Amino acid sequence: MKCISAFILLFTLSCSLIRAQEEVPWSPHSKLEWKDFKGDVPLGAKAAATTASGISYSFSTFYEKGEMKVDYQVQAFFYPAKSWYRPQICNDITLLHEQLHFDISEVFARKMDREMSETKFTKNIKQEVRVLYKRILKELDVFQRRYDLETDFSRNIEKQKLWQRQINSLLKGESSS
Repeated sequence: MKCISAFILLFTLSCSLIRAQEEVPWSPHSKLEWKDFKGDVPLGAKAAATTASGISYSFSTFYEKGEMKVDYQVQAFFYPAKSWYRPQICNDITLLHEQLHFDISEVFARKMDREMSETKFTKNIKQEVRVLYKRILKELDVFQRRYDLETDFSRNIEKQKLWQRQINSLLKGESSS
């Protein structure tokens, strides 16, 4: 059986929309383990594993000395209940591939954070943030799909190593996405 992995991006407009389910924030100090993948394998699924991860944000505004200020938080999350794997066909390489999907979500969460900090928002901030968020999500989706295609869903070991170095570099801030 071919070892194929897939990813799901869960997009939320507010942290509160998804609080009812378990979520794991991205951390440089912890890596995914197979025990974190708690979802059931869907009937007819062809993938070896699926990592459900995405970006969430919240913000508020206030005025200081007559100027609008924005207090915001952007974070990447992993969703265990929506993530699953097939133990009989997965291995350490598959797990590394899945971890990189989560890491890529973090790269784009940082990109959104950076763009939020550099944007001069107007009174239409809610719409402006929504437009920024949707654009980042589209870029994230394209990036995730390219990652799967170029690595052949983890089967191309050399490409997988190349992507590992690229993502690690991005997380260390050595280049931009």
